[in-house]
Amino acid sequence: MASEHIEQKLALLPDLPGSYQMKDITGKIIYVGKAKNLKNRVRSYFKSSHDGKTAKLVSEIADFDFIVTSTDKEAFLLEITLIQKYQPYYNIKLKKGTGYPYIKITNEKDPRTMIVSEVRKDGAYYFGPYPNVYAAEETLQFIQRVYPLRRCNGYQGRPCLYYHMGQCLGACFKEVPQKKYDAQIARIKSFLNGNTGKVKASLTKKMTAAADNEEYERAAEIRDQIKYIEATVEKQKIISNDHTTRDLFNFYWDKGWISIQVFFIRQARLMKREKRLFPIVNTAEEEFETFILQFYNRKNNVKPREILVPAGMDNNVLSELIGVPVRTPQRGQKRALMDLAAKNSRITLEDKFRLLELDNRKTVDAQAEIMEALGLPRDGHVIEAFDHSHIQGSEPVSAMVQFVDGRPEKNNYRKYKLAQDEDDHSANEDANTREVIRRRYTRLLKEHAPLPDLILMDGGAIEMNAAKDVLANELNLDIPLAGMVKNNKHKTAALLYGDSDEPIDLDPRSQGFYLLERIQDEVHRFAITFHRQLHSKNSLTSRLEEIKGVGPKTRSKLMREFKTINNIKAASVAEIQAVGVSKTTAQTIKLALA
Repeated sequence: MASEHIEQKLALLPDLPGSYQMKDITGKIIYVGKAKNLKNRVRSYFKSSHDGKTAKLVSEIADFDFIVTSTDKEAFLLEITLIQKYQPYYNIKLKKGTGYPYIKITNEKDPRTMIVSEVRKDGAYYFGPYPNVYAAEETLQFIQRVYPLRRCNGYQGRPCLYYHMGQCLGACFKEVPQKKYDAQIARIKSFLNGNTGKVKASLTKKMTAAADNEEYERAAEIRDQIKYIEATVEKQKIISNDHTTRDLFNFYWDKGWISIQVFFIRQARLMKREKRLFPIVNTAEEEFETFILQFYNRKNNVKPREILVPAGMDNNVLSELIGVPVRTPQRGQKRALMDLAAKNSRITLEDKFRLLELDNRKTVDAQAEIMEALGLPRDGHVIEAFDHSHIQGSEPVSAMVQFVDGRPEKNNYRKYKLAQDEDDHSANEDANTREVIRRRYTRLLKEHAPLPDLILMDGGAIEMNAAKDVLANELNLDIPLAGMVKNNKHKTAALLYGDSDEPIDLDPRSQGFYLLERIQDEVHRFAITFHRQLHSKNSLTSRLEEIKGVGPKTRSKLMREFKTINNIKAASVAEIQAVGVSKTTAQTIKLALA
């Protein structure tokens, strides 16, 4: 039954296209949708029966807003814009930063080839995506051996090592004609676009000549390059008659879940497959179309020249919004690939169902156990946990981990270097807690970002009271907060909760207790790891500070290049000089660390 407030708003809905935003009891947007007819779509949430994720969403809706648009296309675009802005829990299908490596030919006077994860509008050439970093590195190494550009840092008045190895055109000591670069870049582009026949023929000719001249090591090296082309560039079956870059999408859905397959077609070959599984809220077709739009709104994704989708999609709208032709193949190899993607989608989803029941008991249901034990609503999704680390009060740090529906969300982990009282090196848990809680939630408020449903502090009454005070009296926030306490064997024992920090016991054999253990162990591990990294870095700085004549700039250069004291000890005077240190200072450093 919809509330009276919602019933009144339902009566105001127009028969027009637009976007709607569902909100929970705190006013947080938990779902954004689009509709060709707002009145029919939004009413369907409250006037029809649902199951799965849709039922869970409806149970959390306390209010909604809507924005009318002129066309279906505008509704599509507004939906994606609002999803990006608010990151609603029930919408997000793709994690931030998900992407693949690309090979880049830089737009410089003396260009280079390199592997990058971020594509920018900088006039450079980008090729990919590649299935993984290893595949990209192998391809790059081949290019640098066969089609060298610049490998060194630029002009230095003498040939670099790579020039002597035939892997640099010589920008290190001479002016390289632009025509020479242009010709080489044309060869690289041709190779990366799949034209390998000429390369193999040329290499075979060179290999034969080397063997005839009894240059057997050179002949073997060229033979290995030919094998590389056959093993990596040509190993995939050619599936099209042209070299148009294409992404192919298909899906299968059942029991409130959708399984999506993405095929990346590059160099006329199927280079990469990707799969996604998630519960759906609306129709599978709408979820599928929204997924594709989210897919191409990721920062580091290069659009292909063509996108292939199954029948029944709004190809024209998708094409306009993405800026790439969207088509449905009717016959031939591309249609066969579409069928293969559908088959893989079905197999993947059926496998998921076999594991889903067990997985839910370990994650979603386990988190619900913790929420119930604290007397909180079961439908809380996000838990954030904090822990501190220090050595007798010095170099204090704090760490935060986030769990969503019982699973660690590592992209949202955070590390904090804390202020240190120069006059008091005793552990100050109260001050450390206040600082990290203040910094974390002031930032979320400033960014209008979603707040967690529960905060866990690793520790007892001191940490809990400090956190409660900052949340309530400084930030005016009412977020449930509990303390994770350990027994005398440093094992998870119980939770502290409530106005008087009462112990809340969980069955130590329950999934909820196991989840609490995982959270406490994870935040402790994350804090300790960060502290060790920081301490190691500071130890290096301290050793270098003791050496006369080594100032901040020199220390920075040494730390960036060598990372550890042992690496500096092992370096020669010449290698230390190479980072921009005088010979006298380099000798002083070697003597001081001996």
